[in-house]
Amino acid sequence: MRAMQSFKRLPIVATALAVLALSSSMAEAQQGAPFVVVETGQQFARLQDAVNAIGDGAGTVRIAPGRYGDCSVQGAGDIAYVAATPGQAVFDGGTCEGKGTLVLRGRSARVEGLVFTNIKVPDFNGAGIRLEHGNLAVSQSWFRDSQQGVLAGEDTSATITIDKSTFTRLGTCEGPGGCAHSIYIGNYGALTVTRSRFEAGRGGHYVKSRAAQVGVINNSFDDTAGRATNYMIDLPGGASGQITDNWFVQGQNKENYSAFIAVAAEGAQRSSAGLSVASNDARFAPGVSRESTFVGVWGGDTVQIGTNKLAAGLKRSDRR
Repeated sequence: MRAMQSFKRLPIVATALAVLALSSSMAEAQQGAPFVVVETGQQFARLQDAVNAIGDGAGTVRIAPGRYGDCSVQGAGDIAYVAATPGQAVFDGGTCEGKGTLVLRGRSARVEGLVFTNIKVPDFNGAGIRLEHGNLAVSQSWFRDSQQGVLAGEDTSATITIDKSTFTRLGTCEGPGGCAHSIYIGNYGALTVTRSRFEAGRGGHYVKSRAAQVGVINNSFDDTAGRATNYMIDLPGGASGQITDNWFVQGQNKENYSAFIAVAAEGAQRSSAGLSVASNDARFAPGVSRESTFVGVWGGDTVQIGTNKLAAGLKRSDRR
């Protein structure tokens, strides 16, 4: 895909991350008290201690450049996790509660400029961010080489926004409980993903969301180097909102190539009549010759499918 000069390029953090100097060990990174609570100036060697210091209040943890094996559980409050230098604070392999690196169940969390890599747990659901409650905003972050990037539970009153972030070599269908995905959102109030890149999936879907309201806008889904991947976007219970101005490329190595976008494949839990799919560009990777469907719709709702640029062999929509 990257050899095709006509393909759309979005602002992503991955290019900047390629030149990071990550030779320092975890111990060296922690000697300088890398976790600072900005509002109080308190410095900590462990991320969890910084989170505990904020507690039920509101605060910002500034994270120095380095590679860390830390993880933390946020049980309350409003906390921002911000890299001092975007792309140079790398969380490598650390998990809490057998879930992920950042386990979040406070009122809100903001994650900015962080890298999450090699996140794996025994139940195959290891995530850079495991969100169980509250609002979440993610920006300029990179999730790579893990079982999942962002995994969220259920909070129908809360929202999730993801902007200018990259999801690389995520997902797996190795576990007995089903597949993991680049992003998997449970029954949340709303999910918005903008200006982000999904690439080289390793199983499952790139975005799977059970949120009532979705906005997937101005992203790139590059499946050229994907392995045993499924849908680009799966809305298993249906949703309202918009899927617009995205760029999709379906690769050769698929577990399921029947559709790019799936709507209500697990039953229409809510109406999708308010879902608009328009102004997208969808095609196959070089050398891939097959037929597929851009939007597969299960159930009786009529999704609003506008004008999209579709490659030869790609059917606009079908009902299943």
